[in-house]
Amino acid sequence: MAQLHCYVPDNVAEQAQKKAKDSGLSLSRYLAELVKRDAGASEAWPEGYFEIFGCWQGAPLERAPQGDFEQRVELK
Repeated sequence: MAQLHCYVPDNVAEQAQKKAKDSGLSLSRYLAELVKRDAGASEAWPEGYFEIFGCWQGAPLERAPQGDFEQRVELK
């Protein structure tokens, strides 16, 4: 995992420390989460994704039954 180092004004550092404490996170973890979210490393769909490709206009989608698990021979 990469380690980053940066400089910010004292008032920004104080605000970040307060926000981290209020969130119940270490400052390092809080800043890492901010960077991941801003860099687009989250699991969420990108903003505007569904507008680009259009929205589903049909009936609600339903997942088909998945059936039973296959039976496998136990390895010894």
